[in-house]
Amino acid sequence: MRHLEQDLAGTGGMRLFMQAWLPDGGPTRVMVIAHGLAEHSRRYEALASRLVAQGFAVYALDHRGHGRSPGRRANIERFDLVVEDLRALLETARREHPGLGVTLLGHSMGGALALTCALRHPGLLQQLVMSAPALNAGPDVPWLQVVVVKLLSRVLPNVGALTLPAEAISRDPEVVRAYEQDPLVYRGSIPARTLAELVAAMDAFPATVGGLRCPVLIQHGSSDSLAALEHCRPVYARLGSADKTLRVYDGLYHEVYNEPERERVIGDLLEWLAARS
Repeated sequence: MRHLEQDLAGTGGMRLFMQAWLPDGGPTRVMVIAHGLAEHSRRYEALASRLVAQGFAVYALDHRGHGRSPGRRANIERFDLVVEDLRALLETARREHPGLGVTLLGHSMGGALALTCALRHPGLLQQLVMSAPALNAGPDVPWLQVVVVKLLSRVLPNVGALTLPAEAISRDPEVVRAYEQDPLVYRGSIPARTLAELVAAMDAFPATVGGLRCPVLIQHGSSDSLAALEHCRPVYARLGSADKTLRVYDGLYHEVYNEPERERVIGDLLEWLAARS
């Protein structure tokens, strides 16, 4: 496996960090990964190695404000900017591997980004995979809290509004420990601007996801407290894809690819991909 690191020209001229994991021989398919909130693309290296072993060329970027990309930490500025950054990565992957099918995979906030990108740029991908996607804030979020976050986004966009508990990502203590000690993971309070932009994107899904046409797979842990399964189901039901699959893993937390049962979860992903090759 070969590993490459380089810059990606993002929206507005921002130079974003991107990387690729490539098979030693010629790839047969392409996977583009969009990571979640406050993390970075290198956390998907183990998944990428499994995909490369199946012939995939795997591409990922660090979203603006995340990892090794510039910007205020964990502040995505505008959701639309990050969607277009992801479009640029898809176009780069397609340009470097013409004629190969492209699958887009997004985790958590990256799931919301991937779904939006698939709706806006359907010609750039053949399949969509989402892991614990942030698709719906859910009715248990107090409306006053949402109003306050939106107000802060306008007047104090960088003020912290939410802290993500590390212990909620996985039941594997080694995964949690590595997450807490990773200098590229943002462990501060998430800026109000990012939260307001994500909420606005999720609010739009019920009216737009009926237009999705590509095959879609969602993998979700039943004990996910960061992007609850019951909040995902209503959006999944509205997806317009004729080929859609929701795989639920009993007792698993937010990062299903980093849970003790990861081999089964990744195996399900590879099986789903192989059936649509």
